Amino acid sequence: MAHHSRLSTLVLDCRVDDLAPHVAFWSAALSKAVASADEDGDGRYARLATAADEPVLLLQKVDHDSRIHLDIEADDVEAEVARLEKLGARRIEKRHAWWVMEAPSGHRFCVVRPQRTPPGPHLNRWD
Repeated sequence: MAHHSRLSTLVLDCRVDDLAPHVAFWSAALSKAVASADEDGDGRYARLATAADEPVLLLQKVDHDSRIHLDIEADDVEAEVARLEKLGARRIEKRHAWWVMEAPSGHRFCVVRPQRTPPGPHLNRWD
């Protein structure tokens, strides 16, 4: 059965006590309005406004060193994870409904459920 995936989100992992000043910085630096200063109501996530054909820009409060990672959204998370494993990626940790993965290069990324609808023009189909 075919599944679909695409680049979904660029996540700015921020090792900070207070995310708000960093949201303000990236909002001004990228000229993107703050769409949500507290995405889940726990102070861990904030989202900048992006156009429908741009990746989501998410800031995430983390305990590890600051870095940027990307999310791949898929309509079948397990099928996408299996496809990426065949390419050399490995599973690191399952969190809620998504997987933290590691590319052969050592970069971490996540495979998540669809984040936006409609899926848009940049959707990949995998058979």
